Amino acid sequence: MTLVEALIGLAALLAVAVLVGVVLQVRQGRARSHVRSEIVEPQRLGADGLGEQATLLQFSTEMCSRCPGVHRTLAALASEHEGVRHLDVDLTHRPDIARHFQVMQTPTTLILDRRGAVQSRIGGVPNLHVVQLELARLAEETAGV
Repeated sequence: MTLVEALIGLAALLAVAVLVGVVLQVRQGRARSHVRSEIVEPQRLGADGLGEQATLLQFSTEMCSRCPGVHRTLAALASEHEGVRHLDVDLTHRPDIARHFQVMQTPTTLILDRRGAVQSRIGGVPNLHVVQLELARLAEETAGV
């Protein structure tokens, strides 16, 4: 292999790495609405119930540096909206829950409707504006019922 070939190979590898990084960065904190439909049972998570309108279900781990900040933000947001509850599930000792919900990173936030159906999934630090829009949408749906 010549020096030119090695440099071309290195440049191609670098380009692929940058592309993957950009794609991951763009997806970070955004809500995915096309999630598999599932009703979350609060007892399985160690909770006594869900919010009357919505639930912000946060998955965290002990070693997650961003999770405490997300916890404070989501807890404050839930307290500002009537009928919204924030649940934080530590997956450190619950790999069964991590596998079931296919959590690949923490924090991961699921936005549940009043029945416990998963409406949105956000990997990484959630965008506060996106969460507020989802809560407003769920409040409108609840009011329309």
